Amino acid sequence: MPPASASVVTAPAESATTAPSAAGRRPWLTVYGLALGALALVYVPVLIHLVEDWATDPNYSHGFVIPFAVAYFVWQQRRQLRALPARPSAWGLAIILVSQAEYLVGYLGAEFFLQRTSLLLLIAGGIVYLYGWRHLRLHLFSLALLFMAIPLPAIVFNAIAFPLQLLASAWAAALLTLSGIPVFREGNVLALPFRTLDVAEACSGIRSLFSLIALAMMVAYFVPGRFWVKLGLVVSAVPLALAANAFRIFATGWMGRLFGPEYSEGFFHAFSGWLIFVIAFFGLLLEASLLTRWARRKARRAHAAGGV
Repeated sequence: MPPASASVVTAPAESATTAPSAAGRRPWLTVYGLALGALALVYVPVLIHLVEDWATDPNYSHGFVIPFAVAYFVWQQRRQLRALPARPSAWGLAIILVSQAEYLVGYLGAEFFLQRTSLLLLIAGGIVYLYGWRHLRLHLFSLALLFMAIPLPAIVFNAIAFPLQLLASAWAAALLTLSGIPVFREGNVLALPFRTLDVAEACSGIRSLFSLIALAMMVAYFVPGRFWVKLGLVVSAVPLALAANAFRIFATGWMGRLFGPEYSEGFFHAFSGWLIFVIAFFGLLLEASLLTRWARRKARRAHAAGGV
């Protein structure tokens, strides 16, 4: 009889200790759920407008590819993320508050760039708050790639596009002169004997520049070597895009001279833009291949030296 009574007494005691702990977790889950729901309501319109910009702005049409690329890169890092211990930091809450202050400023000022980049800052703060700074370090590449899908403010975009127009015009004029076609350049306008070429914003290289930099970042992810090697590949996309567009303008001038002015505009002009971009991308892949071979050769030499 005493053992039976003891068992009856201890059973309610165990349930009494476990029930409050399970119930105590539910309010926190509710708080997190409400917070995520509120953030979804805030950022869904922002994301919808962002996708609309990708569909209507040729400068950022590469944005449709970037979310899938980021998902793949995060999946590739899944083992590193699991092995890395979580060390939550309260500084994440400060980053989250800053992100929402940025969103508020962007919302009140009707500045989409601030609203969109605040989402990246919010994600960074959430990672720090839940997992720590080391986890954020692993996600920095993905966040930087997502940043490339966000259109720049008009004032910044124009400040970049106009100098590129002048630079592309100067390079194209030099190529035309070297090839024997007399040209008079005034700003971004090239006066040829048979027609006048106006190097517009679309021909400045700004469109292929953003897309090529984003592709260079994706390619650099797979290139072995140190960070500076990868950064060099990404930076090289800038002169590659500018040279490709200068050559496009040069080819447009020669098409007009050989076949008539009508062949230097319309379909042929648009097709040449796609063709030059593909050539520039293959040049980027060639550079990545050479860097990969160099890195592997250097690793083999280091391994052989260590073995000796």
